[in-house]
Amino acid sequence: MTITEAYSAQRPAATHARKILRPTLHDMQLDNTARRFLLAVLTGFGLLRIWAMFAVPFTDTTEARYAEIARKMVETGNWLTPQFDYGVPFWGKPPLHTWLSAGGMQLFGVNEAAARLPILLTALAVLFLVWLWVRDNVGRNTALVATVVLATMAMFFGASAFVMTDMPMVLGTTLVMVGFWHAVSGAGSRWSYAVFLGLAIGMLAKGPVAVVLCAIPLTLWLTLTRNWHLLRQLPWTRGTTMLMVLVVPWYVAAEIATPGFLHYFLIGEHIQRFLTPGWQGDLYGSGHQEAKGMIWLFWLMAALPWSLVPALLLTRPGKTLTTVRQDRSGWLIYLLLWAVSPLLLFTPASNILAAYVLPGLPAAAVLLVTLFAKVIGPQPSRVARAVFAIATSAIFAVFLLLTSGAIFAPQQIRLKTDRGLVAAANTALPGAPLYTVGGRSYSAEFYSEGKAQAIEIDDLARLSVDSAPAAFSVPPGMAPETTALGLENLGEYGRHVLFVTPTAGEVK
Repeated sequence: MTITEAYSAQRPAATHARKILRPTLHDMQLDNTARRFLLAVLTGFGLLRIWAMFAVPFTDTTEARYAEIARKMVETGNWLTPQFDYGVPFWGKPPLHTWLSAGGMQLFGVNEAAARLPILLTALAVLFLVWLWVRDNVGRNTALVATVVLATMAMFFGASAFVMTDMPMVLGTTLVMVGFWHAVSGAGSRWSYAVFLGLAIGMLAKGPVAVVLCAIPLTLWLTLTRNWHLLRQLPWTRGTTMLMVLVVPWYVAAEIATPGFLHYFLIGEHIQRFLTPGWQGDLYGSGHQEAKGMIWLFWLMAALPWSLVPALLLTRPGKTLTTVRQDRSGWLIYLLLWAVSPLLLFTPASNILAAYVLPGLPAAAVLLVTLFAKVIGPQPSRVARAVFAIATSAIFAVFLLLTSGAIFAPQQIRLKTDRGLVAAANTALPGAPLYTVGGRSYSAEFYSEGKAQAIEIDDLARLSVDSAPAAFSVPPGMAPETTALGLENLGEYGRHVLFVTPTAGEVK
């Protein structure tokens, strides 16, 4: 009997959906010591993330760029159109992540923690959804382990308080997938509206790609299990109306405010960016050209240390396959399709980033934990506990070293930030303009409150002889010729060297 036939034979009637769709999986068996250890792991990673959230400076280009866009939103009071530069609209992404970070800075001041806090809250919401869902379908112990695994995955932890678009979208896609399962399994009509709310969040966080990332696993699962009738349980009229009310007004207003947005965003960002190698149409940077299929390698790195678990499961292929086939609810297949949906979507793409695997990580964490418990055993052995402790300790140590280096030795590791340089320039020449040579430095713009200006190399000689005091940030390779212009070298700050007009004196 094939998997499709097995599901077909057990296809649930709508009135018995909850009973049939509940996974027949046993909860993991954990003692109090194991549970305390897992809670300690969550606490340790949480404290490390909070420390980094406050102390690590914004780095170029991604986080500093999005943080500066949010800062400009607060400064200008323009909450409709994110601005790439003053008066230049940012059409690359919808504004939800910008609203979140700008809202944090509006409430708590313009600083790193205020911009990162709302993103951290979205990550915590994802973890809570995963815990709640697994608790209701399998049990509390499995839910706790799955939550710890997700929280300690390298990419999820790194993105959990990182100012960018991806984590808000992950909240949206997770809400869709969790909400859909709850809705069709009879967990309550309110969960059916979570599907449309999640789609709205995704559309406002990153656009139609969020809808596609949910449509892929849902379509494949409904086809494989022949459960298309379950769609009747969704409130399509009211749900779609809610989705339109939440999403359409901003898209229309954005196009009216800056004509051309919809064409660039829908065609350029969603088609040309992924299918055209070295896409030259990017208005805000350059395409990230990678070999097709690279997204799978990105997943292996993003899910560390837990991306090694599939290799362990493959040592027992027969039992693993049998476990999946015997799950008549289709829950394991649901998880698998959700986990690989970003990989399926971006395999043929040419311009991708490692963060594109994030939407599938919640499902991957749950799938790995539940399969491990079923195949290896619900009660972890001493060896399994030891390996788990080593894995979490190792990833914690890596992030602790990275955080410590970023905080205590940014210049030694040449951290891509100009926070120290801006502070030194303000000390040497308070209120003077800061010019960055060699391209925009978003971190310099953020820490100078938008006063840093990018200039071409040809402008350096002209501005250096200007009578007005000024500071200059130049690449180390340009230091000799900049010194020859008569400017005073105040030292190297990470990746750049700070020069000032001779009247500045020394930084005390």
